[in-house]
Amino acid sequence: MIFKNLFRRKTRTLLTVLGIGIGVAAIIALGAMADSLQSGYSAMLTGSKADLILSQPNAYDISFSSVDESIGASLAGMPEVSAVSGMIEGFSQTEGQPLVFVFGYPQGSFVLDRFNVIQGVGLFSRETQAVHGKPILLGSAASEVLHKKVGDALLMGGSLFRVIGIYQTGDAFEDSGALLDLPSAQELLSKPRQVSLFYIRLKEPGLRQRFMDRIQRQYKNLAVSGAQAYASNQSIYDMLRGFVWAIGGIAILIGGIGMMNTQLMSVMERTREIGVLRAIGWSSRRVLWMILGEAVLVSLAGGLFGVSLGWLILRGISKATIYFGMSTTTIQSGLLLQAFIVVFVLGLVGGLYPAWRAARLQPVEALRYEGGGSGEKTRRLPLGGMAVQSLWQRSGRTFLTLGVISLTVGAILALDTVLKGFVSSYNKMMLGSDAQIMIRQANIGDTSLSAIDDRIRAKIATMPGVADVNGMIFTAVTLPDYGAFFIVQGYPPGGFSIQRFKIVEGEPLSTNHEILLGKMMSKMMHRTVGESITLAGSRFRIVGIYESQTGWEETGGVMTLRDAQAFTGRPRKVSMYGVKLLDPALAQSMTARINQQFPEVYASLTGDFVEQMPDMKSMNGMINGTSFLAILVGGVGVLNTMLMSVFERTREIGVLRALGWRSRAILGMILREALLLGLLGGLAGILVALGLDYLMMNAPMMGSWFTPIWNIDALSRAILIAILLGALGGLYPAFRATRLQPVEALRYE
Repeated sequence: MIFKNLFRRKTRTLLTVLGIGIGVAAIIALGAMADSLQSGYSAMLTGSKADLILSQPNAYDISFSSVDESIGASLAGMPEVSAVSGMIEGFSQTEGQPLVFVFGYPQGSFVLDRFNVIQGVGLFSRETQAVHGKPILLGSAASEVLHKKVGDALLMGGSLFRVIGIYQTGDAFEDSGALLDLPSAQELLSKPRQVSLFYIRLKEPGLRQRFMDRIQRQYKNLAVSGAQAYASNQSIYDMLRGFVWAIGGIAILIGGIGMMNTQLMSVMERTREIGVLRAIGWSSRRVLWMILGEAVLVSLAGGLFGVSLGWLILRGISKATIYFGMSTTTIQSGLLLQAFIVVFVLGLVGGLYPAWRAARLQPVEALRYEGGGSGEKTRRLPLGGMAVQSLWQRSGRTFLTLGVISLTVGAILALDTVLKGFVSSYNKMMLGSDAQIMIRQANIGDTSLSAIDDRIRAKIATMPGVADVNGMIFTAVTLPDYGAFFIVQGYPPGGFSIQRFKIVEGEPLSTNHEILLGKMMSKMMHRTVGESITLAGSRFRIVGIYESQTGWEETGGVMTLRDAQAFTGRPRKVSMYGVKLLDPALAQSMTARINQQFPEVYASLTGDFVEQMPDMKSMNGMINGTSFLAILVGGVGVLNTMLMSVFERTREIGVLRALGWRSRAILGMILREALLLGLLGGLAGILVALGLDYLMMNAPMMGSWFTPIWNIDALSRAILIAILLGALGGLYPAFRATRLQPVEALRYE
């Protein structure tokens, strides 16, 4: 009977399945991204056949780890070691792809055996010496997406490479990347004489502990661990997981409220049917399980649809991009199980109240129910037109629909205000440096890739009108003992840009191996002036505590530029430059001159720099994508609700048509209700956004990162989206209502 009921109301069932399925598809697609990276790292590290891995401790990701390449010779000479191979990993920009992972290995590395060359020649073959240009091998997936074959030229990170071969490893992550010799990869990633880690093979497994003890004594600033342990400790996994459940959770929640709304309408619509069932002997428990079973079945159907949709999304992504090596094969059983547990619980929770309400219906009262009404005494407000009265009389449906709209609008508005706040705080940081022009590396997909040579600074400093040029570096490390990130900033100690930090205790930086600690971080770590801290194996003495106008800057510290360069493995490189002019009025013309004379960098006015950062463009794209997803799910929920409203009020509409109402008047009535719902939902969404912003601002440690900016543009956008949701959700139901014939509508039961 459950299946019969669902198929009897195909439109309602399909819309509910669609709303839930979109949320599940978001979890599947985004979750596969995180799983792809995790399984890719694990396969890459364990597939090396190394016994141990030596790396920089507590690095946020392999790409951020930096170890001196010269250590390799010392490791190879240790009595426990049979073989050592350095490896550098990072990402670069190439033709049509903002991020491509790059792997660099030295000649003779034992790890290279896992790269099976299926076309062309190997990286260190004799034929490679005759190649014109820098040799590069592409993974089979990267070759397909980039449309490159053996012999083609490839522009990557501003350098021209020649494809000499195509390889496969069986790991989708590696097969979506590029393989270079170690010196070329170091140059491309701007990390000369640095590797991300060392793979180490031991002569005997029993020597493991003795070797680890030796490393801890000899290299106190490095960490040694097993391959699997190292792979599972990458902090980027947790960040991606949080992102997956934040975005997917919003979509699922919106779809769940829509499902509860639909099930509640189904109970009201079938009041007489339930009365008949009770009259012929059905118990309250049996009715409850019938309604609950329908809700769970709809949720599971939504889960199946979402998995299929997620599979299609991943297939489309794998044809267009090579980021993280995502493909349909990365949908793991654990992810599927999580998705179906979510939708099963959603079905139980969403169907519980409608089922309970159905079980409480008394047979006599239910049999007296007249189709098209609520079955209850009419309640009227002392003011308001027909649209207001109609929404008030069906308050249960109205409030659930408002829940869908308010969650949709609230999620979008919260993301929008947080992004504006982040841009504002970043702008304050830049403007506070007293620089009129900011410079980063040109043609990069992410600011973390920016690496500008020190020699550029000397050339710009000699240009007429330039007062001073300061370099700066930004990076982050994890603090496992505190469960937080530590933001590292590097500045010249005597430069103008470091003066913006207000020192409330201690004194300014004067030399290397010193650090200024943010006030918030000082409280969290319980450290003060004169004490020391260890970051990623490097020890620094705290000489001062500072405050900043931007809260997230206090969740880290400031060290000398030289220390930061050594810390990131980029000697004589900086992330960006700040340029101070003798005459600030000449900033526009000076920016154009710098861009013309130095094509390897990109200069912009300080006030425009943040919005033009590739990171911000990516974040805007992410928020727009999230907004589209939320609007799609919310729109389906509103459409479903308004369609049920038309079904519920079929006899009422028939009476109005019989009294002379034209189709246009019916259309206007339904649309006015939908638009009013949208407007009220938008106002409620503002309250939801305020609540979400409050929760983010009060999150431990991470709350300092979020300082929402509310303005009239954000509020206007929220109201516009809400009204748009109402209009889109009400358009088809209103059209359907106009098609009802008076005689057929009056006969509706």
